[in-house]
Amino acid sequence: MMLLRLQNLILRMVARGEPLTDIAEALCSHVDALVPGVICSVVTVDAEGAMQVLAAPSLRPEQREALSGVKIGPRAGSCGTAAYLREEVVVLDLQSDPLWAGYEILIPPGMKACWSSPIVMASGRVAGTFAFYFPESRGPHSLERAIVETCTQICALAIEHDEIQRENARLAYFDPLTGLRNRASFQIDLKQALRGGEPLGLLLIDIDRLKLTNDTAGHIVGDLLIQAVSRRVSEACSPAAAYRVGGDELAVLMHGVVDDKALEAMALRLIASAGQPADLNDHMMSPSITIGGARLETGQNAAEDLRQRADFALYHAKETTRGGFVAHTPDLGSSIARRFAAIRKVGAALDDMRMEAHYQPVLRLDTRRIVGVEALCRLRGTDGALLEAEMFSAAMSDPAIARRLTTFMVSQAAQDMRRWLDMDIGIEHVGINVSGGDFQSGALCGQIARAFEKHRVPLKNLVLEVTEEVYLGEAARSVAAPRAEGMLVALDDFGTGYASLTHLLDFPVDIIKIDRSFVGRLESDPLSAIIVEGIVGMAAKLGIRIVAEGIETEQQIARLLGFGCRLGQGYLLARPAPFDVITAMIREPAILDG
Repeated sequence: MMLLRLQNLILRMVARGEPLTDIAEALCSHVDALVPGVICSVVTVDAEGAMQVLAAPSLRPEQREALSGVKIGPRAGSCGTAAYLREEVVVLDLQSDPLWAGYEILIPPGMKACWSSPIVMASGRVAGTFAFYFPESRGPHSLERAIVETCTQICALAIEHDEIQRENARLAYFDPLTGLRNRASFQIDLKQALRGGEPLGLLLIDIDRLKLTNDTAGHIVGDLLIQAVSRRVSEACSPAAAYRVGGDELAVLMHGVVDDKALEAMALRLIASAGQPADLNDHMMSPSITIGGARLETGQNAAEDLRQRADFALYHAKETTRGGFVAHTPDLGSSIARRFAAIRKVGAALDDMRMEAHYQPVLRLDTRRIVGVEALCRLRGTDGALLEAEMFSAAMSDPAIARRLTTFMVSQAAQDMRRWLDMDIGIEHVGINVSGGDFQSGALCGQIARAFEKHRVPLKNLVLEVTEEVYLGEAARSVAAPRAEGMLVALDDFGTGYASLTHLLDFPVDIIKIDRSFVGRLESDPLSAIIVEGIVGMAAKLGIRIVAEGIETEQQIARLLGFGCRLGQGYLLARPAPFDVITAMIREPAILDG
């Protein structure tokens, strides 16, 4: 009956989810009361084969400390030997038995013998031992055997329940791939830190080019990249805590950060640590991370604000400082908020089919005849008002939006070009602006070819207009693919970036469009006139056509013709207009003179 009461008592503690140490201490205390003069202990065995004291009410603190960490083995005292042999061990003389040689410090005061029994789990693994110490040299009696049999079973059940709880907690609060704390842990720790009221710093970390790694080297290498970066970040940020809060995103929560210098110093240390070369399954890589950071000063207490500010900083860093660090500033949030708003607005317009293609003519400057058009995207607001590109240009920084706009413009331009051909209207080419994001997927040429084939429009009628950023960026070599398919390529806004005519030797184009900033200064800035004249002359020798943008005066046309530039566009000549208006302009040239 007494064993049944003991068993029920311990099982209720297990069911309530009480700590394993409390359960074991309660078990030992009740057993000590059941068998006067005998003391007991419960020892667990960890994954490395080291013993840890779980409960031993009658052992002195220094004895408990000395026992913890001792490895099991064939001569490791009664408990270490029982766990090693997976069978009970009875030692009748603790002072002289060879199993206890070197472990005399662990003998409880007044105890002469020890009987230790392994705690065997349902899987067959030995999870620990349950030991009786006797004040005289003897082994166990039948009652003591019955008690120990019950206690080892209860201990096995309690240990298994504790391990399940620990594993559930690990799955709930730790990332299985990296071992770092996960998003749930981050949210809990952040809220707890905020309650403390101290200054905080938050770094959000993006693992660069993870998708490219997955696509080119496989997800196994991608996972190894995440693990390597996570390990380095965790080590370099210590004693701060690191978290994995997304697929390619980590976070570091820093306590007591009172200025941006501390935030930046930590960020630079993480970037340097993560960037060391790594052998990932025979793929040598130098990982790169981009970091955005924000601080929460004393008196502030909004976790969402801190996370949002760090998010804004990371977003800006990925756009402008890939592989570097950006700290949040007051104006950063508003500019990014405007960008997000623009992205949402354009996305909604695409969903609602409120996008239109307008066209700005490209004319021969000597005859004023329209020879081509540049397709420009226009958006209608929900109120029906037309918004020009400048009103939503910020949305073009989003690759997904840029690709959707390109898809729309390619389809619309091919359709309108077919209509002009059917009307026997001599439009030589239609220009479409494309971004670096359009080239990243590798599907741009096929997409264009299908659209133009559907409407039976020759690809030679299409001009892809790319900026210097695309021309000199990662997509540069992809720009050659459209030319190989018969399309023309124009370098847009020439002169505003770093492209020079020498780059054309490596990545040739068919057309150069001189930026409006040079054309606008032809009459007032002699240096601009010299530059434009030089560009026109050198391009002619390379067989490249020139189009001058932003023409607003007749004097500019005269200068351009004098330099040998024959093509141009600008508000003086014609503003962008819908298909029907442009068609009327071509059929009635007098409209251009009106």
